[in-house]
Amino acid sequence: MTAPESVRAPAGPPRQSVWRGQAPVVAVVALGGALGATARYALSLRWPVPPGGFPWATFWTNVVGCAVIGVFMVVITDVWAAHRLVRPFFGTGVLGGFTTFSTYAVDIQKLVDHGRPATGLAYLAATLLAALTAVWLASTTARRVLKWRQP
Repeated sequence: MTAPESVRAPAGPPRQSVWRGQAPVVAVVALGGALGATARYALSLRWPVPPGGFPWATFWTNVVGCAVIGVFMVVITDVWAAHRLVRPFFGTGVLGGFTTFSTYAVDIQKLVDHGRPATGLAYLAATLLAALTAVWLASTTARRVLKWRQP
């Protein structure tokens, strides 16, 4: 038995599937992540870490990536009305794939496993401090440069 016409919910526009609306975002994050991770991997091949050595490639990858994130966020929030897919592509995808928490954690574990716990602890603290400083310096500098360039 069906409800009378007056009781039925009005028919509205057909609902768009969640995946249909999110598919472009997922696609650009995946593409950006592949590009960022490939760049990070290339750096690790060019700058290998000897057993028990300080993981400079990962350290500088994370610091530089954080600095770029600082500049990028200033540009897309203060200067440029970016397309809705720019932030997921570059911020989440490229920079998320380029910077790495997992390799950072594995590097610390490797240092401890090779009998260098003090170096592992120093690496843990130095990366955190340098990455946060990089974001702050880059975003502050970007804002000052943009303010200076305005008439």
